[in-house]
Amino acid sequence: MIAIGGAIGTGLFLGAGGNLAKAGPALAFAYAICGVFAFFVVRALGELVVHRPSSGSFVSYAREFLGERGAFVAGWMYVLNWSSAGMADITAVALYVHYWSMFTTIPQWVLAAVALAIVLTINLISVKSFGEMEFWFAIVKVAALVLFLLIGIFFLVTGKPVDGTHDPGISLISDNGGWFPLGVLPVVLITQTVVFAYAAVEMVGVTAGETAEPEKVVPKAVNSIMWRVGIFYVGSVVMLTLLLPWTAYSANESPFVTVLSKIGIPSAGGIMNLVVLTAAMSSLNSGLYTTGRILRSMSMAGSAPSFTARMSGSHVPYGGILLTATVAMFGVALNAWLPEDAFAIVTNISSLGVISTWVMIMLCHLVFVRRAREGVVHRPAFRLWASPWIELTTIVFLFGVVVMMWFDKDGAGRDTVLMLVPIAVCLTIGWYAVRGRVHRIASEREAPPVDPLE
Repeated sequence: MIAIGGAIGTGLFLGAGGNLAKAGPALAFAYAICGVFAFFVVRALGELVVHRPSSGSFVSYAREFLGERGAFVAGWMYVLNWSSAGMADITAVALYVHYWSMFTTIPQWVLAAVALAIVLTINLISVKSFGEMEFWFAIVKVAALVLFLLIGIFFLVTGKPVDGTHDPGISLISDNGGWFPLGVLPVVLITQTVVFAYAAVEMVGVTAGETAEPEKVVPKAVNSIMWRVGIFYVGSVVMLTLLLPWTAYSANESPFVTVLSKIGIPSAGGIMNLVVLTAAMSSLNSGLYTTGRILRSMSMAGSAPSFTARMSGSHVPYGGILLTATVAMFGVALNAWLPEDAFAIVTNISSLGVISTWVMIMLCHLVFVRRAREGVVHRPAFRLWASPWIELTTIVFLFGVVVMMWFDKDGAGRDTVLMLVPIAVCLTIGWYAVRGRVHRIASEREAPPVDPLE
């Protein structure tokens, strides 16, 4: 269920509205293509997890296959990813809550702060409380999407107009410019936000470290992601365009709320808004959980502050969770300063973290397969096919996404790519600041035990 929760989040429930407004029905193709590459990444990670389960996940694998510097870069880019995603999630919560008139007078930044405080408290209680909440969040999201698809099928079969004026069906696509009403380029330029929508599918690797039987659970979770992507992402986007013209959607409201508010069922829009609200809370919940474990793994290797390794009596790495929450507080400030642009800004930053994380996973898998061919390690039965071609193709695709971001002159894409320069500078300075401690801890870890009688 955590794998489902990771694959269905804010990127779909809120981001699809703005993307439909920018690219039209062709958004479904973008989701399908990015979904295939997301599946390749999680399949490669799944093989590594079955090989050696670790709550440090790909940071632990980066240390094993790419060295300490690779682990440092992988870990901090992932923290950047989830810290930015946390800002996006609290922004989404604030936007969702403003749907109800009784909350419109409350500033967006206040609602964002309240959301962060609630989820932070839940995460600090225990691993069990996180797991239970994420389980139910996932059920709510899946049930809501299934219900939406069933309602959509009902309107398509009966031909009942949506909002009293729009006859559902393929004509809503053909009569409004076809699949590519604005051309191919807008579809290409929104790819980075589509990649952001799939952020968290790799979280199955982190949770495996706290799973009783990862060799049984992980393959099932990984293999099921593909058809979920097809049904919930591609299917939902196609259904949205069959029920209303793509021009009816905007970045300021969940497209699911837009549809259900116009189908004539009392309170349907409000109920769906509550569902997408839980989806945003779920994503924030997952982010705090994941970065807490990643930062603890990094701290124990010397590449993160020592306090992030601290564990509570209920085995919660509260140091790392608090650090991530502190960074996410900048999202509260951003909501106070730029409430209209906050979501777009942080999702672009987060997409850089997602891309770097996926590239690191594929690089780790390439080295793992090479060592397996050398006889150093043994590949499990559950594996990624066609290595190294799948890994190389995925890496080229992800670098291509960054290039496409650069050509997005009208949006924040070029500014986002330029952020790679200060990020690289910070990573370089950070590495030289901690490399002495990292190598010392690594040498102590590899040193043979000393016989106390000698």
